Amino acid sequence: MERAKKAVTKKSLPSPGLAPKEDSRASSVQSVVRACAILKCFRSNAEVLQLDEIATRCGLPKPTAYRLLATLVECGMLQRPERNRYRLPGSSPRRVRYRFGYAAQSDISSFARIVSDSIRSSAYSAGIDLIVLDNHLSAKIALRNVNAFVHERVDFVIEFQTVEKAATAISARLRLAGIPCLAIEVPHPQAFYFGANNYRAGVMGGRALGQACLDQWRGQADQVLLLEQLAAGALPQARLTGTIAGLREVLPKFSEQNVEFLEGHGRFASSWEAARRYLARSRAQRVLISGVNDEGCRGALAAFSEAGRAEHCIVVGQNASMEVRQDMRQPGSRFVGSVGYFPEQYGDAVVSLAIRVLEGDPPPPSTFVKHQLVTPENVDKLYPHDALSAKQGGDSILYSGR
Repeated sequence: MERAKKAVTKKSLPSPGLAPKEDSRASSVQSVVRACAILKCFRSNAEVLQLDEIATRCGLPKPTAYRLLATLVECGMLQRPERNRYRLPGSSPRRVRYRFGYAAQSDISSFARIVSDSIRSSAYSAGIDLIVLDNHLSAKIALRNVNAFVHERVDFVIEFQTVEKAATAISARLRLAGIPCLAIEVPHPQAFYFGANNYRAGVMGGRALGQACLDQWRGQADQVLLLEQLAAGALPQARLTGTIAGLREVLPKFSEQNVEFLEGHGRFASSWEAARRYLARSRAQRVLISGVNDEGCRGALAAFSEAGRAEHCIVVGQNASMEVRQDMRQPGSRFVGSVGYFPEQYGDAVVSLAIRVLEGDPPPPSTFVKHQLVTPENVDKLYPHDALSAKQGGDSILYSGR
């Protein structure tokens, strides 16, 4: 009996020189496992990834991924060549100083001004020489500017012009010169696209317009006015198609026979005149208004106010421009919302995409901005510094995030 007991005891002891067997899952440190996953998600030393891409590939929340990335950079396991962009340390840093050509739309709207300011700032931060020319909303001038960029032998062109008929000629000229291009808001053949997801933005605005109609008029509307910009082409027009779809989601009995399109050219003055002509022949008491951008919607609202009929309309814009945000803060504003495009973020994204192209890591053909409905209820949260900017007579590019 005593001998058997000793045998059992001896068998239960571990072999000399071997550690007790443990559960590998219990002994792993979760933060180390996650850090290793981040390092493994890079497919090559040349690949440069943004925070969003890393978080998606590793299945991590963005705050967690950000903290781990900061630690890996601090420890020398990763490099951060630009803000919000990461790569493995084996890749050599960029030594070439690029020259970009930027063809700005114009400075006619706060949206365009902020896009341009954002691109200038981001190019400066990235050490890029930026040549800026103004298209002045003219196809002829846009073509002349492209020829100037070719003459200057720039490495990359950022094109922000809204005349669709000029897009093909611009792309052909750049392709002949071997210069890659990124187009903002209006697609250009064989150019990378950055800008709105137009249909989705339109649906978002249409839903807001329909909900306001339910809240204020019990879902009863006599007319829907949509301000067009035909020269910009079919893609921006998709905002209006989306608006109608969003309205029908909220108001199933809404009839498209009650929709009227007005050509406002995407400008305040032209839309004002078009709405004036409409009011001269219409006695509709409940009119829903939207359009391809805020400028057109502001122009239409100005015509209604001039005629003493502001209370007869409800307006939802596109772009959430400084002027509309200020209007929404006023008591009794007829602007119940505007779909935000956040142009203050364009610069970082556009410049980063351009560098990726030049460094052999091209992005997808289209990159869409993230949209959010800006309303009187959330405008101060999203843009808390608008009041300060207004006092200084400028456009607000400061925001708190989404």
